[in-house]
Amino acid sequence: MPSGKTTSVHEPDPVRPTEEDRVAAAGSELIGGPIGRRALLGRSWWTPVRVIALVAIGVFALGLVQKAPCYNGAWFFGASSQYTHACYSDIPHLYQGRGFADGLVPYFDRLPGDMEYLEYPVLTGVFMEVAAWLTPGSGSIQDQEQWYWMVNAGMLMACAAVIAVCVTRTHARRPWDGLLVALAPAFALTATINWDLLAVALTAAAMLMWSRGRALAFGVLLGLATAAKLYPVLLLGPLLVLCWRAGRWRQYCTALAGAAVAWTVVNGPVMLFAFDGWSKFYTFSEERGVDFGSFWLILAQNSDDPIATETVNTLATLLMLLCCAGVAALTLMAPRRPRFAQLAFLIVAAFILTNKVYSPQYVLWLVPLAALARPKWRDFLIWQACEVAYFLGIWMYLAYTTSGDAHKGLPTDGYHWAIGLHLAGTAFLCVMVVRDILMPERDPVRRSGGDDPSGGVLDGTEDVFVLGPAARPARHAAHVEAPQVDWGRTKAEGGSL
Repeated sequence: MPSGKTTSVHEPDPVRPTEEDRVAAAGSELIGGPIGRRALLGRSWWTPVRVIALVAIGVFALGLVQKAPCYNGAWFFGASSQYTHACYSDIPHLYQGRGFADGLVPYFDRLPGDMEYLEYPVLTGVFMEVAAWLTPGSGSIQDQEQWYWMVNAGMLMACAAVIAVCVTRTHARRPWDGLLVALAPAFALTATINWDLLAVALTAAAMLMWSRGRALAFGVLLGLATAAKLYPVLLLGPLLVLCWRAGRWRQYCTALAGAAVAWTVVNGPVMLFAFDGWSKFYTFSEERGVDFGSFWLILAQNSDDPIATETVNTLATLLMLLCCAGVAALTLMAPRRPRFAQLAFLIVAAFILTNKVYSPQYVLWLVPLAALARPKWRDFLIWQACEVAYFLGIWMYLAYTTSGDAHKGLPTDGYHWAIGLHLAGTAFLCVMVVRDILMPERDPVRRSGGDDPSGGVLDGTEDVFVLGPAARPARHAAHVEAPQVDWGRTKAEGGSL
């Protein structure tokens, strides 16, 4: 795929993670050790993109195997067995619960029960409906739900492969960072809990397009991602401040227009002809109470007078606005303009940390962004360990609450510790990313002499507007024994990892 910006005749060699990352080097011993200096790269069918795509599919398949106890019965028999086996998924339960088994049209047909309409964004609803069309309508309802889960699993596997490929290709010199996504254990464990991978795949593709300088394609893909899940729209915030600092207004306006048009094309018809059904996602998000995984739940379960939902909504919004202001200030005042992937990770993480619900599958939103923002195996695995612990903790807690007097599982206090652990893991990775922004010499991506390989038109661009300390910095990244990267240059002169 051609780049949107000029490059030198001689491109630097790809970065080998086994040469710069001790954990990657140690892990490579499982497959024969670090690659040698004289190895002939690029001469085989086994390119990094193909290898990582196949690894992602293989690890995703292991995640499907982990759900086998539920597929064979735990989804259908016994209230707590799907929790004790840690294999719960919304997908089979919502096949009948949201009218797909009865042929009801999402958003247009009213559902029986408490949920009047499908409570998912329109593009996710289309994804769910397509899977229902591909599901055989014969056999028992259990057979149909099993088929529905398998069809969705196949479609979500394709999304997982797209995510891995897009992350691999976003940083051209660091293709092996895509293994962080392909091998992420929490990614495999949570991939089929819900339909989040559709939005994640579209967001990853949008990031790839922006890195190639294709602002319109970025906007269209981000608009489609926002039509599948709300969180991708958050990326337009830090991108606005980055383009402000770099003076790239035309490209930002192009991206914004593309996103607005794509979102409107998907949502407009449903909004016009079935407004009540279309708006259910937004009213449900506002009305739902404090839920699993958030620090708000810890406060509510330890209080004799829990905070009202409206108050939580207001406080969570204020906290998010404070985080947005902090990210904006960091962008304009950092000694060197932050990378787009770094700010994208921070803003999505802030949304999750301050939200009134932090479902286990929300980790999927962060994994590709984390691989681009902080491609360091040690920190990534610390965070993943916290998320895997929470993945087990929430199901053991639900097993405890659904097992009656037997109380088999994790009690409330233990679950609160699990929540604290996965919040701390996400916050830890945020701290490491902020440190990289304030101390660019510690950024693994920039240590090799690059500027912002996922930044597209921002890569190597001079600043036109800064605030505070950024107005008076030394014009290189830092005084360290590493390649010095000057403002406006895409590559350092000399030096290597």
